[in-house]
Amino acid sequence: MKKILLVAVAVLGLLVSSCQNESSRKLNHVDSIRAISETMQYRRNAEEFFRNHPASPFKTEPAVSYGGIRWFPPDAGYYFLSRLVKYDPPETVIVYGTKNEPRNQIRYGYFPIMIEGTEYHLNVYKFTGDYIRRHPELATNLSVWFTDQTTGDETYEVGRYVEIEPENPDPEHDYVVNLNNSHNPYCAYNETYSCAIPTKEDHLPIPIRAGELKYRTK
Repeated sequence: MKKILLVAVAVLGLLVSSCQNESSRKLNHVDSIRAISETMQYRRNAEEFFRNHPASPFKTEPAVSYGGIRWFPPDAGYYFLSRLVKYDPPETVIVYGTKNEPRNQIRYGYFPIMIEGTEYHLNVYKFTGDYIRRHPELATNLSVWFTDQTTGDETYEVGRYVEIEPENPDPEHDYVVNLNNSHNPYCAYNETYSCAIPTKEDHLPIPIRAGELKYRTK
């Protein structure tokens, strides 16, 4: 009887697992190590770029003193493997920059992510028009930005961005969506820049305590 019960529990576990959202799967131990490792490498690269690269916003006139980037502690619970769900058809929307200039963007789809048992959607955008003509290499880039319940308090008041790899032609491709890498746009550091303001459709109604905190000068 005990053996039968153990088998039944194992089968039930498989059924529950199979019912989980296939677009946003839980990580195993190996994936968790990968999540933390990739996050720490991203942050080392960001530090090196901001301190030393000539394209750093801290090197752009008017030059701004670099005080170091502050981050929430890395958390594998904010590292997702998710499949892109495309809108049919994609919608061209106006997104405003921080200098109040309108920009046409394609709201292309979304990434489902699961946080504490609830599914949320991160809208995915693509660049259009003159920007792509000037930067054709970015035609397949997928952009994610969002606000959440930490915005304007613990994190930058405009919102934060997450880098996603270029679009993969395979509809079954798993994209890495690592909210530990969510970062401030350049306008958080230097007023020379204008950055896209996330729309109300890009708001997550929970606190995302992952990624970059508000920037503080020295």
